[in-house]
Formats: sequence, C-alpha cells, structure tokens
Amino acid sequence: MQPNQARTDLKMDALLVTFLIGFDVAARLLPHAPGFLPVAASGLFAARYLGRPALALIVPVAAMVISGLALGPDDWRVSLLVYGALALPALVGMFIPRGALATVAAMIGGSIAFFVISNFAVWAFGGLYEPTMQGLIQCYVAALPFLDKTVLGDLFWTAVLFGGAFLVQHGPALAKKPL
Repeated sequence: MQPNQARTDLKMDALLVTFLIGFDVAARLLPHAPGFLPVAASGLFAARYLGRPALALIVPVAAMVISGLALGPDDWRVSLLVYGALALPALVGMFIPRGALATVAAMIGGSIAFFVISNFAVWAFGGLYEPTMQGLIQCYVAALPFLDKTVLGDLFWTAVLFGGAFLVQHGPALAKKPL
C-alpha cells in the first residue's frame, strides 16, 4: 500500500469512528426507549467496516465515556463492566465471518452478554440487591422486561447501520436497474 493511500484510509477510519461516536452520544443523550440504543451495533458495524478493525473497540467505550460525562457519575465498577459488555460486539465483529446470519448471531449474542454482564454488575456493585444468590436472581428477574428491548434495539440499529452502508455502496447501481 502506498503512503498516500494509507493516510487516506486512516482518515476514512477516523471519520467513521468520529461519526459513530457522535451518533452514539447523541442517541444516548436524546430521549429514547430504555435499552434501545445503537452503541453495541455501532461497535459491531465499525469492526466490519473499518480498515483497522481494532479501532472499533474505541467506538462504544468513547461514546459511553463522553455521554457519561453529561449524564453524571455511575459506580466505576458498574461502568467498567457495562463498557466492556458494550465493546464485546466490536471484538466479536473482528473475527466472525461476513454475512447477515453471522452478523445477526453476533448481535444477539452481544445483547445477551450485555444483559448478563450489566445486571451482574448492578447486583455486585449497585447496592440494590442482597449479595446472595437470591439477590442475583431477583436482579435478573427485575431486568427481564428490558432484555427484549435491548435485543430488538441492537437488531434495529444493526439493520440501520449495515443497511445504510449497503445503500450508500450499492444505491446508485440499484437505482439504474429497470423495474
């Protein structure tokens, strides 16, 4: 690869990372349904579209840190686990095969991992539940109404991001095809 091409690719990666972080921050700060956020889907999308997929890990973490500054402090231990759980789809996206089925499976797996990890963090460090097995079960049961919203939100934003990229890449050719 030529040096000029490498610089152009890095600039394109930086633009995509910046856009996704800004998009995620805005989505988190604007009114939204609980659990219906693009943060995890953005990480997966970044892992698939960046020339340097490792940069995808920056997207969910930076978006959460920046929006967290505006939303106020959380217990750092809860935040650490939540941010890590939101970065998992970016990590998985670097290694899964291309294709819709693998992408959907990765996103659903990421949604479930987020549910398990984030609610464990709330139980362990949030002080809302007794530090017993019964308290852990209560925490997960109380969070169940949000699981479907998280899965649906992650799948929705995955479709928006990947579908939008497909239209940008193939839209002109599709528009030229006769009906």
